[in-house]
Amino acid sequence: MSSFFLLLQRVHDKVHDPIMKLDYSEPNIYTGGVDINSWSKLSKEDKKEALSKSWYVYYSFRDPKTGKLKRQTNIKAGANQFKTKRERYSFLRTMREALSKLLELGFNPYKDNSDLEAKLFSDQENTAETQPKPKQQPKPPQPIPAHQSEPSPVPVEPEEDIMSIDEAFKFGLSMKEHMMNKNSYVQYKSRIGLFEKWLREEELFDKPITSITKKTVNQYLNTIVKKTSARNRNNSRTDIASLFQLLEENEIVTSNFVQSIAKLKTVPKRNKTYTPDQEKKINTHLEKHDPTLHLFIKFISLNFLRPIEVCRLKIRDVDLKDKKLYVKAKNQPVKIKIIPDILIKDIPDLSKLPGDALLFGRFGIGEAWSASETNRRNEFSKRFKEVKDHFGLGEDFGLYSFRHTFITKLYRKLREKSSPNETKSKLMLITGHSTMDALEKYLRDIDAELPEDYSHLFK
Repeated sequence: MSSFFLLLQRVHDKVHDPIMKLDYSEPNIYTGGVDINSWSKLSKEDKKEALSKSWYVYYSFRDPKTGKLKRQTNIKAGANQFKTKRERYSFLRTMREALSKLLELGFNPYKDNSDLEAKLFSDQENTAETQPKPKQQPKPPQPIPAHQSEPSPVPVEPEEDIMSIDEAFKFGLSMKEHMMNKNSYVQYKSRIGLFEKWLREEELFDKPITSITKKTVNQYLNTIVKKTSARNRNNSRTDIASLFQLLEENEIVTSNFVQSIAKLKTVPKRNKTYTPDQEKKINTHLEKHDPTLHLFIKFISLNFLRPIEVCRLKIRDVDLKDKKLYVKAKNQPVKIKIIPDILIKDIPDLSKLPGDALLFGRFGIGEAWSASETNRRNEFSKRFKEVKDHFGLGEDFGLYSFRHTFITKLYRKLREKSSPNETKSKLMLITGHSTMDALEKYLRDIDAELPEDYSHLFK
């Protein structure tokens, strides 16, 4: 028996009176998640990304067991070997037309199509020897005898077996739960949950997932801008786009149109660095009133950790003998950092504490604390807010400000004897930035590099 693709190639040249079949959907072409009609308006990067994905013809056929239309295997037929949009789309368009004709002739993926195949190949051979006969004019419709009932009309557009919004969201969340770390998943689930709540309020939730359009998502994102901020709107857009990308990859939706929704420009929120006087007053206050919080801040200041990274530290992560610190960063393997002597002298003896205990418990060192790492970080932020309020510091200052302050100090000290490139190379090893570009952007954001006094230039 010849392959399915040989049938497609043979049938697109065949001319027959169409046989009406209503157990399938009209074949369509998936073009990498972009609208083929707006190809000329896409950027070079977007075109490259679209061509990096698999293009294919897709259709649905009625499952004889369920009676519902079921998505069939995508037909690629080597189309993705073509590297240009023109070649690839032209090839798939031919496949689509051939498949459409084959379905009209009675092809059924759930049955043996040997008779159809034999007929097609037999007719193909006969056309070389005989001329096609002129088509007969259709007979006028005959009146239906009175004793016979009129046949029931056949639906023109059968309903496809498409996931509901509820089913698609549950599927996406269940997959993401196994793909993301716990902290990120909680935030992700919350944002998708807010989108679900809005769809319910707009009476849009009890519909197929395909009913959500680019306009729908934009309407939702606009409500976020009005209620909160452009930054929150962009974060919601990113998470919804991530959900639809997963649905596209699992062939639940045909394209991830959310990616084409532009991000809004935002003004980044930045923590200010402390002045030497502010730093001195805070240290004196914490030494007397909250030594645990003071040590917590020293890990931020002297090991250049982020607050949540300090919250993740356990007793076993601190090797005082070898002066090593094992840090779990977000979405990265464990990083190894040295513990400088200036910090070693302030760390108490940990040898008698259980290794799986948190370095920073709620009230002391090496205590059990069942709260999530996000809640633990928030607890330390609240404790530090009391210090800020005591000194009248605004919301621009926070725990993160200590990291900015000490990286700035270190950069300027190194810069006294080294060139900018040498300074950044040394600093990158200490701070743990993954790339030089990331470090340079960070230094620009915190204004680590300042010019010398230029008053003499005006004289």
